[in-house]
Amino acid sequence: MTEKNNNQERIAKFMAHAGICSRREAETFVEQGRITVNGDVIKTPATKVSLQDDIRFDGERIQRQSPRVWRYYKPLGLICSHKDPEGRKTIYDVIAKKYPTLPRVSSVGRLDLNSEGLLLLTNDGDISRHMELPATGWIRRYKVRVHGRVRDNDLEKLAKGVTIDGIRYGSIKVTLEKQQGANAWLIMALTEGKNREIRKVMEYFGYKVNRLIRLSYGPFQLGNLKEEDVEEVPLKVLKDQIGKDFF
Repeated sequence: MTEKNNNQERIAKFMAHAGICSRREAETFVEQGRITVNGDVIKTPATKVSLQDDIRFDGERIQRQSPRVWRYYKPLGLICSHKDPEGRKTIYDVIAKKYPTLPRVSSVGRLDLNSEGLLLLTNDGDISRHMELPATGWIRRYKVRVHGRVRDNDLEKLAKGVTIDGIRYGSIKVTLEKQQGANAWLIMALTEGKNREIRKVMEYFGYKVNRLIRLSYGPFQLGNLKEEDVEEVPLKVLKDQIGKDFF
């Protein structure tokens, strides 16, 4: 624990660094009366706390941790939510069972039910938000299989960005890796990562995505991870790629 972590800080920042939620979500939890400090329900997100305080969320004590990040190979058939109203299995169900010593984590961005590949996990809400922000400029790369014969002019249009149903999708750089009969394998790179973006833009051009694998997220690579593997990113690498201000 660094010396600065012993200083007082706003409750929202404390909870984000503890991996409980984002700062914005913490403000909502304060309004709902779900956070106590030394036995008292706090009334404002401006409340300052320190490591010496007894801080609880829904009655469970929050312990501040050093920021950590893991690479995870998300398999098909899992959703990236802590709870699913439809009762579907989540990545957190699988991770908790296979890696019981892992602390509470949240995903950086998401992959939908039918997508697989690299998903970053972190115990720090501020790091998660930093990685997800378009301003950070991190490129996400995907290997995508589509049904259809890919046309060069469609790839050129994707590189310029398209507007679909009033929503603007920025430049997506696409390389045709190989055409196999009625299917094609593509490498697609983008920075925005809107909800189901790849599936929506490919459907717009008449291609159906039948497999989607995320290969990288910014400087972090899927590498040789196998399905459901979790591997921690070394602290030195995190500091080099994210910046020492988070530590």
